[in-house]
Amino acid sequence: MDGRFSTQPGRGLPSIKGPTEAAVTPAVTLTALHRRRLRQLWRSAGWPCQDGIELELLVAGLVERLRDEAGRETLRVTDAGVRLLAVTLQHNRRAFDEHEALVARVVLAMQHAGRLAWRGLRLRAPALAADGPRSWPVAMPDVFSIRPSTVEDHVEPVVHEVKVRRADLLADLRREGKRAAYLGLAGQCWYVLKAGIAEADEVPAECGVMVAQAQGLEVLRPAPRRAMRLPLATWMALARANVEPPPEEEAQARLGDGMGAGLADGG
Repeated sequence: MDGRFSTQPGRGLPSIKGPTEAAVTPAVTLTALHRRRLRQLWRSAGWPCQDGIELELLVAGLVERLRDEAGRETLRVTDAGVRLLAVTLQHNRRAFDEHEALVARVVLAMQHAGRLAWRGLRLRAPALAADGPRSWPVAMPDVFSIRPSTVEDHVEPVVHEVKVRRADLLADLRREGKRAAYLGLAGQCWYVLKAGIAEADEVPAECGVMVAQAQGLEVLRPAPRRAMRLPLATWMALARANVEPPPEEEAQARLGDGMGAGLADGG
């Protein structure tokens, strides 16, 4: 049958049109997979995969096919693809800056609570899966904090995971192993959310929920507290890492207090 393809509204499958009807290019909804492939093509020699993602990038005009003198086909990112990459880069930078700003607020809140805080740690969680092969996953909490106590049972390790985009939060919540690793490292696990991206009941009950408001971090649901002793591997990781320094103004205030005390004592 000599027909042409077009997309029907609300459906992903094409229907066959008669030979007299014009061909309609299907609309492509770009996803993170499309953008990731586009970045890969930008950084590579452009060898084709010939899968669905590549096909949709071609249809969208974000990449084009080229042939060399030997007849070998490669792909090149078009000007439209370059513009999309630039927009995506700016968007990711803004999200990263927003994320890091909220991480810094959480660190400051922990310091004001008298805790020692770390960011960007890579911690080996206790073994998971009692049935079958045992695995020791690597956890990377946004903020990890402890009480500065010499009594092991009073250290109270806490993990804070920060999310500023709903898509990132939903993807994270699907990773049950990640939460299990956090709970294996801390007596409390919190999700700290940008205002408006989710409701508290969307986060599993084993985790607490905070939301970042202009005036501070608001607790929407407390995190269940469990007795927890840090594994030796975690202590070693903390010893090798740099604890977050206190805010400069607070450090100066403490220095001033110390100098004043010394002078008063005749030092």
